[in-house]
Amino acid sequence: MRIDRNGAWYHEGGLIGRKELVCLFASVLRRDPDGSYWLETPVERGRIEVEDAPFVAVEMWWKDCDCGDGRPRQCLTFRTNLDQLVTADAEHPIRVHLCPKTREPRPYITVRPGLEAKINRAVFYELVALGQTEILDGREVLGVWSEGVFFPIDEIGALDVAAE
Repeated sequence: MRIDRNGAWYHEGGLIGRKELVCLFASVLRRDPDGSYWLETPVERGRIEVEDAPFVAVEMWWKDCDCGDGRPRQCLTFRTNLDQLVTADAEHPIRVHLCPKTREPRPYITVRPGLEAKINRAVFYELVALGQTEILDGREVLGVWSEGVFFPIDEIGALDVAAE
């Protein structure tokens, strides 16, 4: 089995077209510490190839919510291609991998331990539009807040150079 970089699932070369079946497989998807992916049930375990991330974040909602301390805070919730909802927080961080040569971003959000959803381009643009600057370790950084946690996207100086 294989999951391509767009989040499509294949079995023996053929696309699995039934979303319910893909959701069933996704419910038993696990990742080992060495990075390998497995479909694991109580009686079977089979390796699955994942080209990038097993899920794709295809939609995002943002709102001000009460996170328990009485002050409203921005909360970002993502919907994956398999209709899983995940809110960015300390247990579900957003991370942005930057290509060392081009600084092209590849953004992800943790769906559950070891498993991430790649944030698609349109959703990433929405995310960047919500960006705020903060100072981290003496550097000016663009990032977003969700559930009281700041998630860096890129350094401001690097963004200026990339725009030129």
